Amino acid sequence: MGPDAELLVIIGVIHVIGLSFACGLLWHFARTEPTDAWTPPEEDGGGGGGNVIPEKPKPTRPRGGGLPLPDAVPARVRLREPGRLADRIRSPARRPSREPARPERVP
Repeated sequence: MGPDAELLVIIGVIHVIGLSFACGLLWHFARTEPTDAWTPPEEDGGGGGGNVIPEKPKPTRPRGGGLPLPDAVPARVRLREPGRLADRIRSPARRPSREPARPERVP
């Protein structure tokens, strides 16, 4: 059997397996009884809403603070005109290099 024939057999087997699953699902759903249609729940008053304005919901989060927020910190540099941020911020001073420890010579 050549490679082309093997490929066709594999594809055919995969299709047969898929069709068997589809038929099984259709058989299962055909045997189940349909459920009742959804009905809305009954209302207590049996009438419309009228002109009653609902109350505003009470906030659940704590109030306080204001603008500006207490933890807000302004930026160090504000760029309002053309320029680079690197030109506005000075780089920190470099640490001095340390001399390496010299080993002691033993005579």
